[in-house]
Amino acid sequence: MMHRRQFNDLLAGAGLSYLAHPLYSSEMEKIKIGVIGLDTSHAIAFSKIINQPPDGQDSGFIVTHAYPQGSRDIESSVSRIPGYIEDIKKLGVSITDSIKSLLDEVDAVLLETNDGRLHLEQATEVFESGKIVFIDKPIAASLEDTVAIFKTAEKHEVPVFSASSLRYSPSTQEVANGKIGDILGADTYSPAKLEKTHPDLFWYGIHGVEALYTVMGKGCKQVRRIFRDNMEVVVGEWENGRIGTFRGIRSEKGGYGGVAFGTEGIAPVGQYEGYQHLVVEILKFFKTGVVPIDPQETVEIFAFMTAADQSRKENGAAVSLASVM
Repeated sequence: MMHRRQFNDLLAGAGLSYLAHPLYSSEMEKIKIGVIGLDTSHAIAFSKIINQPPDGQDSGFIVTHAYPQGSRDIESSVSRIPGYIEDIKKLGVSITDSIKSLLDEVDAVLLETNDGRLHLEQATEVFESGKIVFIDKPIAASLEDTVAIFKTAEKHEVPVFSASSLRYSPSTQEVANGKIGDILGADTYSPAKLEKTHPDLFWYGIHGVEALYTVMGKGCKQVRRIFRDNMEVVVGEWENGRIGTFRGIRSEKGGYGGVAFGTEGIAPVGQYEGYQHLVVEILKFFKTGVVPIDPQETVEIFAFMTAADQSRKENGAAVSLASVM
């Protein structure tokens, strides 16, 4: 847990304050959040940060309900659900028997289902209710579903965004906001476990890929992928000749990190620095309705990973993002 002062400073930096803004007064009704999917530790971690903030500080938000069904056939996810039901109950959260029942009780939604194949179906039900929603990684298990989610959200005029927690690590954000000038290139790495139901990088490599995009931004033209059982390297060529690489690690000893190269220096990026920074951005999003990430960037991230899969099939040949779109 962070010290109270650190937590308040973090919120202030994001444009939020637990104490100053009238919406967060304990005398007013809190904004109620519902969680869909209890097959991931994120559901518990995020709920704990919101419902049990440092030193009892009142966020003005509260997770009140959860619908537990997530993946139906990914054993590593399905097996977690009974335990996570008990864990979230300890945070004062009620369990519902359907998404509809949950939506009747809450103002905003954390779609936490670990299985990206279910996200379009589950998100569409949320969009139809008009409730604002954050979708945890991966936003979907295909590029087609990723595009469909944004189109459906636009149709129902519902704000939505998705992100890995690595995007909001303070050291990465400093670089993204100009600490070392304009970015000339970057190399990131993260675990890249494989799951047969998802395209290779969608399942876990998304963390390092999103860190790469956080500092490089949009504009990747093509990728090449070198695949090995215990690791891989994906090389992306951006417009203006910039190069960004992602190294996926599948050995027992992994980690998160990387380095960015700028016009004014070199700096570390891509480190895991906790979930609280992402949660602050989610709460700011719920409060303002302002989407913090350009949907086109999120779509391009998934096009990057889709093109990387195609490159693997073509023995490392260059594959353009335009061709998979």
